[in-house]
Amino acid sequence: MSQASPILVRIFKKESELEVWKKGNDGRFALLKTYPICRWSGQLGPKKKEGDRQAPEGFYTITPGLMNPNSSYYLSFDMGYPNAFDRANGRTGKYLMVHGACSSAGCYSMTDEQIAEIYALGREAFNGGQRKFQVQAYPFRMTPENMAKHRLDPNIAFWRNLKEGSDHFETTRLEPAVGVCGKRYVFNARNGNALNPAGACPTLDIDSDVRQAVASKQQADEAKIADLLSKGTPAVRVVYQDGGQHPVFQGGRHPESAVFALSRRVPGYDPTLVSRPDALAAGPQEIVMNDEAPARRAPVTQVATAVSEPARTVTAQPARVPAVAPAAVPVPAPRPEAVAVADARPTTGATPTGDSQSLLRRMMSFSGFGIGGGSSADAAAPGATPAADAIVTAATPTPAAADLPPAPVRPADTSPTGLW
Repeated sequence: MSQASPILVRIFKKESELEVWKKGNDGRFALLKTYPICRWSGQLGPKKKEGDRQAPEGFYTITPGLMNPNSSYYLSFDMGYPNAFDRANGRTGKYLMVHGACSSAGCYSMTDEQIAEIYALGREAFNGGQRKFQVQAYPFRMTPENMAKHRLDPNIAFWRNLKEGSDHFETTRLEPAVGVCGKRYVFNARNGNALNPAGACPTLDIDSDVRQAVASKQQADEAKIADLLSKGTPAVRVVYQDGGQHPVFQGGRHPESAVFALSRRVPGYDPTLVSRPDALAAGPQEIVMNDEAPARRAPVTQVATAVSEPARTVTAQPARVPAVAPAAVPVPAPRPEAVAVADARPTTGATPTGDSQSLLRRMMSFSGFGIGGGSSADAAAPGATPAADAIVTAATPTPAAADLPPAPVRPADTSPTGLW
């Protein structure tokens, strides 16, 4: 790999891990580094409406204009939610980001040290000529074990669709071309750009070698699922009070595990109103579901190795299984937005390991986080939408985080109220 070669990001909620992949000299992506996620909010499942505290799941495209070096959450990039799939399915929300500060109400939040590395990797890829990079966000690793366990979850049809994209990537180690038709994702279709997101899907033009390789993987996964079911693998739903975090941050064992970064930087800001650290104390709960009745059995075709978080298991009678996760704690009333941090210099304590060490060290040896080192004067006007293929010299300052209400200086917003 080179310092400026393209990147791709994969996110797994249940395992609370973020992976950065980088293209090698053979043209295929290889895993560079895995980061433990410090905080995400909501439940397993997609974001559907503004204010539901859900971190998005799906396939998103990050352009240079979505990178924000002046975020109140240290550094951030906007995931570009809602995308064409979300809009076709009537989903709402905005300002869903990957950022620092270990505090979330709809975002994937890292430590400041982690986001400094991730942001630098994105910046250098853009400087090397990559026009956009892909973020693949999943509920869990798309293994047969996880698909078998979650086969009765209300989101299983959507997750099977996401697994198709995961299978394309894992089979080819190439970034899958993503299209939308029939209100679902399609992958590597050469006629993908001509598809109607809300209309019916036509015959998809997919390379025969890719189609065959993906089909072989899916058949092997389905056989594994059938074997797991024959051995009595129970169906479960995993319910969180409000999201989770990687075990490395639990119990105060990590210096940034406590939610304190924003209170140091932004006077009067109370991070407990956003990230709800109390919700992490009990951990996730596994509800065992009964799928003995044929009418309730979900098909298990196309289905992510799971490193499960500690969970309590409760056996529920069929009639008592909740149709939806427990209601979330009411969202606090909007409050004045935190002041953006002017000084966004990188954290110097990063200690990457393995083959990525020398590469990450080189990428951290810069003095600022703007794309290409440009000044804020080079940025587009607030609210402007950058072209998808534009390479900018500085990221346009965007709203600081998904968790915060609009700043008084932002132009009037005609979208639904709430930012999550």
